[in-house]
Amino acid sequence: MSRPDFDDIYMELAINLAKRSHCIKRHVGAVLTRDTRIISIGYNGPPAGTHNCDEEWSEVGCPRDSKGGCSLAIHAEQNAILYAVKNKATVEGSSLYVTLAPCLACARIIYTVGIEKVIYLNSYAEYKGIASDEGVDFLVKFGVKVERYMKEINNDSQLI
Repeated sequence: MSRPDFDDIYMELAINLAKRSHCIKRHVGAVLTRDTRIISIGYNGPPAGTHNCDEEWSEVGCPRDSKGGCSLAIHAEQNAILYAVKNKATVEGSSLYVTLAPCLACARIIYTVGIEKVIYLNSYAEYKGIASDEGVDFLVKFGVKVERYMKEINNDSQLI
């Protein structure tokens, strides 16, 4: 039996975490690691104690904000980072595995907290129909290592 790489383990975990999302539009999972250890996990959805989008607004999803984005959801990367910080874990020098390339707002947070490497599965630009992955571009410009995970993944969700 061959041993899987940590990249494979963490990306598969991020994919499974995405399945926990209550978002009806997109499921995203994230795993924050350092030195082959998991620091924190997250998936996109509303803050704890608020409405679950798939239960409260099952037909159309949560109300949109003034820019057309989800008014309630926290992105998977943000959830993983916030949980780590809330529990006094150091995220500086860590790596982040995420099923969707970070948006620009998440990229700014990733850079600010000192995450050194981001490995993503799917393109945010392709999902949103925009010219480039702005978050990836931002991270690369400011020296964060970014890689697209290119191995074949078997998953049973159309939303990942």
